[in-house]
Amino acid sequence: MRTRLPEWAPAAIVLLIAAAGMTRVLTEHWRQGGVLLGGALLVAAALRVALPPERVGLLAIRSRVLDVVCYAVPGVVTVLLAVTITRSQLALV
Repeated sequence: MRTRLPEWAPAAIVLLIAAAGMTRVLTEHWRQGGVLLGGALLVAAALRVALPPERVGLLAIRSRVLDVVCYAVPGVVTVLLAVTITRSQLALV
């Protein structure tokens, strides 16, 4: 089945979300940035599951199952850690 989605589009989507997350982290919005970075990994896992092998592009590194596990587990851990970050003495604002 032919689709209009370019082969590089899934990786570009994930990279844009990760870039937004890094921007939030660098502007000292740790929680939001962490959630976005974890979310980027979860989006990568979802795209790896949903797209056929010829359309997944650079997100396909290993087998589908291993890729999904390697994207989803760190994604969930990152989101959970970001949600539990609280204000501390190191927080500027």
